Amino acid sequence: MPFSRYEFESAIHKCFDNSAPGPDKMSWCHWKLIIKDRDCLSKIINITDTCINLGHWPKYFKIFTTVIIPKPSKPSYDNPKAFHPIVLLNTLRKLIEKVIAERIQFTVASNNFIHPSQLGRLKFKSTSDAGIALTHIICSGWSKGRSTSTLAFDISQFFPSLNHQLLVLILEKSGLDSKVLKFFMNYLIQRGTTYQWNNLSSPLFEVNVGVGQGSALSPILSSLYLSPLLYIIEKRFKILNIPISILSFVDNGLFIVQNKSISISNLHLFCGYNILSKLLNSFGLIVEHFKTEIFHFNRSQGLFNPPSLDLLPIGGPILHPKDTWKYLGFIFD
Repeated sequence: MPFSRYEFESAIHKCFDNSAPGPDKMSWCHWKLIIKDRDCLSKIINITDTCINLGHWPKYFKIFTTVIIPKPSKPSYDNPKAFHPIVLLNTLRKLIEKVIAERIQFTVASNNFIHPSQLGRLKFKSTSDAGIALTHIICSGWSKGRSTSTLAFDISQFFPSLNHQLLVLILEKSGLDSKVLKFFMNYLIQRGTTYQWNNLSSPLFEVNVGVGQGSALSPILSSLYLSPLLYIIEKRFKILNIPISILSFVDNGLFIVQNKSISISNLHLFCGYNILSKLLNSFGLIVEHFKTEIFHFNRSQGLFNPPSLDLLPIGGPILHPKDTWKYLGFIFD
């Protein structure tokens, strides 16, 4: 189905005029003026329809700028993780990607391909939903006399690590049209960026791994990539009788287990983490172990000193429960 004027007008209405432009130097305020002209908007729609129908993403849209910004208050800047890369895309590309992403979300939502536990950067889902869902689970456990134990984990270098061949197979399974599949096969390759540091600019480098951060398509593509993995994990837990629930927010995951015994909960979380690590490896992903955290919600009025969770035998850290825990902007204590 061809794209409509409404889809473009709705997408650009949500964009902030003060966003930094990409290599084209065109800001959102420029494009908001341009698409008020019916002929100009019709041509943009024709470009988008043609890209999908031909399965082609123009080279003009594949080139972007990456600005390297030092993170503040770091003791040393001899490690790449002390810097924050900001990706600047051509603004017309961003507009077209927003419209395509919205259409894909509608398609995959209608066939229930996205795992129900996925709450990150999807339409009608947010961090508030994740916080409310977790709070409800905790209170529900307390009403049954059970403590709630959570294990939070991060997927390391998530967006750059997505395997293109596997991603295309998953897109096919999600029910997308063959023209859309052909488009993404071209979209993912032959990308390039220049790196900027203050007034210095590098030559053009190829960037043909993963999906690009800063793109409106990255959240939905990454969610689709994780959906089969979450369904597999859920099935493994059910077969092995491991009572773990899952919440997923982009590259942040949360295991939730309820029991009257913290030691039994820790045993379930240990088994779950082991299954998770192995499945992520099969998808070309790994857990960022040093960011893994454990937190227990207990209504005991007396001294509460839960045991640590030793994940060393399966390649993880020793997790020591904290008194407070920050998750997706919420602070639990």
